[in-house]
Amino acid sequence: MKGRRWFVVTFLVLLLAALPLLSAYAAPKKPIQLTYANFFPPTHIQAQLGASWIKEVEKRTNGAVKFTYFPGGALLKGGAMLDGVMKGVADVGMSLFAYTAGRFPSMECLDLPFGYPSGKVATKVVNDFYKKFKPKEIVGVELLYLNAHGPGLLHSKKPVYKLEDVKGLKIRCTGFSAKAAKAMGGAPVAMGQGAAYEALQKGVVEATLAPIEVLKGWKQAEVIKYTTECYDIGYTTTFYVIMNLKKWNALPKDIQKVFAEVSAAWVPKHGEAWDSSDAAGRKYSLSLGNKIIPLSKEESARWVKAVGPVIDDYAAKLEAKGLPGKKYVKYIKKQIKKYSK
Repeated sequence: MKGRRWFVVTFLVLLLAALPLLSAYAAPKKPIQLTYANFFPPTHIQAQLGASWIKEVEKRTNGAVKFTYFPGGALLKGGAMLDGVMKGVADVGMSLFAYTAGRFPSMECLDLPFGYPSGKVATKVVNDFYKKFKPKEIVGVELLYLNAHGPGLLHSKKPVYKLEDVKGLKIRCTGFSAKAAKAMGGAPVAMGQGAAYEALQKGVVEATLAPIEVLKGWKQAEVIKYTTECYDIGYTTTFYVIMNLKKWNALPKDIQKVFAEVSAAWVPKHGEAWDSSDAAGRKYSLSLGNKIIPLSKEESARWVKAVGPVIDDYAAKLEAKGLPGKKYVKYIKKQIKKYSK
């Protein structure tokens, strides 16, 4: 009898001791809930890549991380993305440096009209540049990855065959494309892509400098008639995916590793997507009866000469700030040439 009591008491003691462990096992930890803001429309390939990045992170963390996605500027517009992520309005965000002109002088150098031939090349160059120079200006957030669009071209409501046709033309621009437009004799109008369609439709602007993908991705082929293939001054725009630093630091190391691995895998996906969407934009524009205007070698050289001072002036301004502007320019040109072979 005593033996039975001893057995029961011992069993109860062991059971009580094991309860915390059993309850912890029975009730798994809640997933880490995060938000992701993207200004691209939900149907745009860049918004879709944001969604697929989320799915891959969730998959590789076995559901330990869950995202709520806000594309189309539903949570933060492009220009508000940086500050919004820093303040925790969104945990992760995709936008571009050109929307915060002056805050990233080194990274902005990449957006000059160097004549990028494709999104793949531009994406490789911007990532090489960041790895080599590691600009100290990117602070207050965790930079997950970078990518860049294909050559920015001139799309207009009236034909532009030569440099003289640009004179006085009201051109929607961002970042250094505005300086390029002015150098060519145009009248730049600072404006994000989200407002471009209506501005072109209403005649607020008569043209836009942008990659040809916008003609389908942002439906702008419906409100322009011509695209001038000024590839030799094709600029790019550097896009970033960033994370709130406090939220990043709070992530377990193994989950940080997953974020880094998925981000690295998504860099070439963006470069390829920019090129495929450029091809789709061109096809879509032609299907609406719009015209593509090529520039002769001689005419193209005139455009290059016109925007040359924009590059030289910015390099000089960087030098005045103690940054190696001339070295930046030389390196970017070298990398473009390297990847264009």
